[in-house]
Amino acid sequence: MQRRSFLKKAGISLATGASVVAVPALAKEEALPEIQWRMASSFPKSLDTIYGAAETLSNRVSKLTQGKFQIRVFAGGELVPGLQVLDAVSQNTVQCGHTASYYYVGKNKAFAFDTALPFGLTARQQNAWFYFGGGLQLMRELFKGYGLINFPGGNTGTQMGGWFRKEIKNLADLKGLKMRIPGIGGEIMSKLGVVPQSLPGADVYPSLEKGTIDAAEWVGPYDDEKLGLYKVAKHYYYPGFWEGSANLSFIVNQKEWDKLPPLYQEAFEVAAAEANLIMLAEYDAKNPAALGRLLKGGAKLHPFPKDVMEAALKEANKLYNEEAAKNPAFNKIYASWKRFRNDEFQWFRVAEATYANFTFNNVK
Repeated sequence: MQRRSFLKKAGISLATGASVVAVPALAKEEALPEIQWRMASSFPKSLDTIYGAAETLSNRVSKLTQGKFQIRVFAGGELVPGLQVLDAVSQNTVQCGHTASYYYVGKNKAFAFDTALPFGLTARQQNAWFYFGGGLQLMRELFKGYGLINFPGGNTGTQMGGWFRKEIKNLADLKGLKMRIPGIGGEIMSKLGVVPQSLPGADVYPSLEKGTIDAAEWVGPYDDEKLGLYKVAKHYYYPGFWEGSANLSFIVNQKEWDKLPPLYQEAFEVAAAEANLIMLAEYDAKNPAALGRLLKGGAKLHPFPKDVMEAALKEANKLYNEEAAKNPAFNKIYASWKRFRNDEFQWFRVAEATYANFTFNNVK
């Protein structure tokens, strides 16, 4: 969405130099209806960065519409359980939500493309696929079947592999472990012997503390520290190969969206793009210091063993091919996503990876 286009629709003239003439169309209160929406988040308020994306959108929409379009955000569990946001928006219990679409792979595994797949795209690559690779259009076809329209709404970047009560020295050590890990990542881990559990953020710590689960992945150092997972499981693994990035989405009931004045639709889309950018930047800024604090607090950092990574990659490719053979929606998106991923990986291998591998290991 072009900022110039938005300002033009708002009735604001752009000019350079000392003479600027503005036509304050937004000041015509009679032309702007007062609209109040509710947004259900999948996340607790304590996780200020991931929950905060919804507040970023809410605040920006309000400012862009002179307070006429208000969106009140509710944390996970306040209106609906965190893992039921898509259903609530689809049924118009609330007009919009902020969630991770891979929570809903039980409805269709193709929802995972909207968030993350094992050995998938990085945050930059995910945005490139959405905005310039046809990904957003493909995902909107899927969401349309549920009466929804979706907007990218934040990204965590590459995630950590999670917290384990005991050290994982090889693939055999995963057998029988109960682990909080949602989506297709959980399905892949189940092929490696793990018993996956889907839990909202607020339930992760108590489940790990009580021993209901043996391991849990969440996001990364900043959020993991807030959840206190290091207090009950010391072994911290990387990378979260099931989430080379994790895109969050704002989802809106299509009928409610269609009722909005075009100006309000523009405001929502602009605000969503801003929230998408800010979340990733905030995580990138906060994770380094948080990781340092976790290590000082006794966390033990480990890479996943090579045999775990290799087995997971093999199972992931097998799952994608099997699902594509029986699920037309998955197959259509997978074809686009796979081509784009392979091209991106080739390009990133040339410049980005070469730069990172040398510089990250040598600059002091």
